[in-house]
Amino acid sequence: MSGLVIVGVDGSPSSLAAVETAAREARRRGAGLRVVHAFHWPVMPVPLGPVPQDPAEREFRVMVEKLVAEAVERARAVAPEVDVTHAVVTGEPLTVLEAQSRGAELVVVGSRGMGGFVGLLVGSTTVRIAAHGQCPVLVVREQPDPAGPIVLGVDGSRAGAAAVDFAFAEAALRGVGILALHAWTPWNAPVPPPQDPTEPYASRPGMLAQAEEAVLAEALAGRRERYPEVSVEHRVTRGGTREALIEASSTAQLLVVGARGRGGFVGLLLGSVSQAMLHHAHCPVAVVRRPGERR
Repeated sequence: MSGLVIVGVDGSPSSLAAVETAAREARRRGAGLRVVHAFHWPVMPVPLGPVPQDPAEREFRVMVEKLVAEAVERARAVAPEVDVTHAVVTGEPLTVLEAQSRGAELVVVGSRGMGGFVGLLVGSTTVRIAAHGQCPVLVVREQPDPAGPIVLGVDGSRAGAAAVDFAFAEAALRGVGILALHAWTPWNAPVPPPQDPTEPYASRPGMLAQAEEAVLAEALAGRRERYPEVSVEHRVTRGGTREALIEASSTAQLLVVGARGRGGFVGLLLGSVSQAMLHHAHCPVAVVRRPGERR
């Protein structure tokens, strides 16, 4: 066994779907799977004297054990060859999952849990673990296209390099190709050097588009040699990044994005594009941080 995949469960349909995905990911990696449930008792006044055993607490613990057992059983049904363990940890879910993510290969969570508000597309814990996780975080959303490629959002930033590496490794594990997509507008494209020094804002027609083609090629450089079996389609499109990635995700089996891009504010743990994908993508989304961004 070469590693460990963590999946967070809370008994919701979303988390049970995450368990199935996590079991498949563990099988691909030859890794173990740990099913984790976190619960946090509300703060109550501490009574004086002996504390009687609380029937409500006993009932709650029985319920927790039942939902974790169901999750473990589902994981073993999907991937019988995977070593499945479980942990029930007292604590706030984000704190527990962040701690569990240290040293893991992947954390898998559902898009919404039992605590979600009606109409909310993505739960707060999901967004927060995507921002704080110490390893790549896979958020299970709509049913993916099993024949589709992995869509990789590329912006050319240093922060996005880890996402590129993850996408190629995942494509090799799945035996599928990558659609590497880079979207740009004149407002987010780096301006190339002027052709005429006397006209500092002048550039020949098509120069920005050529520069953005180069951004994509440079971001992927070296990966084709390391993963010769992975076919890669380059797609550079002029337009909004969110819209382009959401559209591409409709025929993908996985969307991979960096936690932050070149347009992010310094210190921001999760960029606006990554958050938009968690809310609106049509397939599971992997959010990958570079090591220097981790806390």
